[in-house]
Amino acid sequence: MDQRLKELRGTGRRDFLRWSATVAAVLGLERSRFLNVLGDSAGVAMADQAACPTTNRSVHLVAGNGGFAWFQLLFPHVGVALKGDGNAAFHALGKATKVAGTNKPLVYAPESPFQTLGPKRQITAMMAGSNETHTSTPQSAATIGTGMGMIAAIAAIQQANPTLLPVIGVNPVTFGAAPGAPGVATVANSSGLVDLFNSAASRTLLQTPEAAKLNDAYYNAFASLNAASGRKTLDKPITSAKVAADLLGKNLSAQLQPTAADDVRYGIAGAPTNIVEIGRSLAIAARAFKLGLTSSLIIPAMRDDPHGAFNNMATLQSNVVALGKIFDAFMADCAATPDPSGCGKTLADGIVMTIHGDTPKDPTVRSGWPDGTPGNANWMYVFGNGYLKTGWFGGIDENRNVSGYDPATGDTANISSQANSNAAAAAAAFAVAKGDMRRVQDFYRGGSIAGLVNALQI
Repeated sequence: MDQRLKELRGTGRRDFLRWSATVAAVLGLERSRFLNVLGDSAGVAMADQAACPTTNRSVHLVAGNGGFAWFQLLFPHVGVALKGDGNAAFHALGKATKVAGTNKPLVYAPESPFQTLGPKRQITAMMAGSNETHTSTPQSAATIGTGMGMIAAIAAIQQANPTLLPVIGVNPVTFGAAPGAPGVATVANSSGLVDLFNSAASRTLLQTPEAAKLNDAYYNAFASLNAASGRKTLDKPITSAKVAADLLGKNLSAQLQPTAADDVRYGIAGAPTNIVEIGRSLAIAARAFKLGLTSSLIIPAMRDDPHGAFNNMATLQSNVVALGKIFDAFMADCAATPDPSGCGKTLADGIVMTIHGDTPKDPTVRSGWPDGTPGNANWMYVFGNGYLKTGWFGGIDENRNVSGYDPATGDTANISSQANSNAAAAAAAFAVAKGDMRRVQDFYRGGSIAGLVNALQI
């Protein structure tokens, strides 16, 4: 073992991993043999890290038609939650608690998720984008560069770890464009996510186990003949097709289908349809990630227009309770599931979530919950899983004053949410890229975002 390699840390360690993986690919070295060599020369810890996916999986909640407002009840502006009067659009005045240890101020509502997680695994809230009342496909807070969407750029980054369907979206899908972004497999609702893997072949031509086995045997014979021919250029497509052939004879819908017990755990039993759809989509996402079927899921969120939400506090309260419970149940499912790559981590270690929308509504006015926001501002929430600094960057206080931030330092600055759209999106991409800023810069051409992100530590 070479101690110089074993002791590499930070970017030097990551550079060596990238270089060695590239050389192994050029030499045609199969994955298991590559990891064995890496373990022998640089240590087991290095080999374990190399086995992990090089990017995180992601879930993107896109709220439209005013529905984004619901999420500021879970992740409220600090000044509004702590100092707002009875007119403020916050349901738990006097009950909010400060979160300890975050990089920037952050408060919990009683129903906020992630309260059992450490300070590095809390929400990052960034002023970003413009108020886009009312649209079902908001984009301003999720644009990483001129003509490039944040979610599309993230999907392109995730191509480093190919999956059967790289991106799955529930309509209406907000995706955008970015070089190298894959296509999106779209479905109408959460049930469509299950049907997407309900193989027609498994229900017809390959319905009997004997037929499925014969199909697999024929394909293996074809692959063996190709190997004997020595045509290495066909190895990658043959391997991909082998995965497809294996899945062709399997009906995965039963493994993806949420159960009544899931509805209870996710807090959506008896909830309104828009909340049920979020809960079931996330329950399916946990299963799809476990099976290695996708890297990214786009979910429409809420899609209502809650102008009168504060007129019925009982309904408002039950909705907020359900939304908070959904996030915690999803993370619990992921924490209980080993990463399918076999790298010794759980799915929860590699999940990034973003939440953005058309209008968050005015956080200081509950009467009619108006669509307009001070300064025409908008914002985005990101669960960065340790890769981002946590808490509020910028914000709106109890007196409707809007503050911005400098992405390079994280300090308060007179920079509008509109001007910080690209930086906030780049921070989300940084979290998905596991801190690989060079990959983010394939899409982001703005200034430093060092004040928003945590330096890579390996």
